[in-house]
Amino acid sequence: MSTSERPRWWRDAVIYQVYPRSFADANGDGIGDIAGIRKRLGYLSELGVDAIWFGPWYPSPMADAGYDVADFRAIEPVFGSLAEVEELITEAHGQGLRIIADLVPNHCSDQHPWFQAALAGGPDAPERDLFWFRPGRGPDGDQPPTDWIGEFGGGTWTRTTNPDGTAGDWYLHLFAAQQPDFNWDHPRVRAEFEDILRFWLDRGVDGIRIDSAALLLKDATLPEVVAGAAHPFHDLDGVHDIYRSWRRIADGYPEPRALIGEVWLPDRQRFTNYLRPDELHTAFNFDFLSCAWDAAALRESIDGTLAEHATIDAPATWVLSNHDVTRVVTRYGRADTTFSFASKREGTYTDLELGTVRARAAALLSLSLPGAAYVYQGEELGLWEVEDIPPALRQDPMFPRSGFVDPGRDGCRVPLPWTGDAAPFGFSPDDATTVPWLPQPAAWKDQTVQAQTSDPHSMLELYRQAIRLRRELPALGNGTLHWLPAPDGVLAFARDPGFACVVNLSDTPVPIPPHQDKLLASRPVDGDLLPPDTAVWLRM
Repeated sequence: MSTSERPRWWRDAVIYQVYPRSFADANGDGIGDIAGIRKRLGYLSELGVDAIWFGPWYPSPMADAGYDVADFRAIEPVFGSLAEVEELITEAHGQGLRIIADLVPNHCSDQHPWFQAALAGGPDAPERDLFWFRPGRGPDGDQPPTDWIGEFGGGTWTRTTNPDGTAGDWYLHLFAAQQPDFNWDHPRVRAEFEDILRFWLDRGVDGIRIDSAALLLKDATLPEVVAGAAHPFHDLDGVHDIYRSWRRIADGYPEPRALIGEVWLPDRQRFTNYLRPDELHTAFNFDFLSCAWDAAALRESIDGTLAEHATIDAPATWVLSNHDVTRVVTRYGRADTTFSFASKREGTYTDLELGTVRARAAALLSLSLPGAAYVYQGEELGLWEVEDIPPALRQDPMFPRSGFVDPGRDGCRVPLPWTGDAAPFGFSPDDATTVPWLPQPAAWKDQTVQAQTSDPHSMLELYRQAIRLRRELPALGNGTLHWLPAPDGVLAFARDPGFACVVNLSDTPVPIPPHQDKLLASRPVDGDLLPPDTAVWLRM
């Protein structure tokens, strides 16, 4: 099916997340690039996904892996060129794959021309109004304007030095100090991003993933964070006007274009406010991603998600992992199977065999729920979190900003293994003289695409079969579900016409409901008993 034959494609798409630095390296410098991605498009087409979401590919000093953007209309030279990206878009469309670009509207790099002008021009520079420059507290202004805690931990203000060498104002950064926040109360900022949006949509990008979508606006009175009071920079009501404007732009294109929000909000009703008919098309379901491997908890997450989305006819999304969170194989192999940034630590005992079994079952669960599904690169290979990266090689700013307590996110960003028995496992060319930017485990020789292809028991072939069936079966994708009677610890639901999914999260085998055929199981099923930590798709 061509990319033009599926209006509202985002409602049931399987979307694959590519982390450009770690997907495929064509020139041998140890860093993934656009040329490497283009060479591997056939792999993604064969996997059966509908769209590819790319992490930031813009010029960046890489203080935060590209989320510190210096130019929103160009490509980081390490990755390639704008011409190469345009060719990538054309080639992907030719294979029926849509393209989703990552946009970072909350902040930019401290090397962005606007911020450089704000620093160079001193206290009266007009560019300072485009950011959050404020005098410090105290008689000497040597205390930050607020005591806000950043999204990476630590403070949120950095003091500047005036051109004459004197101590200057402070600027706000909710993330790293190299990522100054834009002032979205300024009309020039709004106009700039509307133009950036058009720039990429004009080049054929089918969707825009919006980073930190709920953080753009700040309370200009700069109140402190107080429990029970309105938060000064999380989910301010005025942010919805921004996305209504963006929606009008997206809807102005003849081909359907999707706006996809990264919205971390515990309140489901506040979350779905972003998905009203004149705002974003869809947003990431972190409630499901963070949920424990527990039948009651997962059912509550599924029910709550579907109920809230139904009130505004918005499609749900189902996400097991991404470039920011501990890989699902590792998470599900621990005693605590939930995810939160506050509790993320390494060194916890992990049963990778158990985690893999559960991750296989979770794949069938997520791919059979109503709505769209996301697959983070390597998830389909059963990769686990790499937890023994030497401190000197870690690059995520979360690591130093936490006082070297939080290991950061590098462990889920290690380059993919494609072929061979030793690193770089085909990630880089055979004659490459530079090692991959993060070290790959030797044990990944059994996880390569080559090793798993045609192995009927591999994670890769499970994903390929599941995505193929999802496309073939009219019951799957967008729509509704109804729950079937099931023992404690078991999720069982039907989707019309004639499909059921049963997931046994208990510690004992359970009977499989009466059915016509077993379509697919996450591991071998003997007779009509479903083993623990196993999922099965049934034709009813």
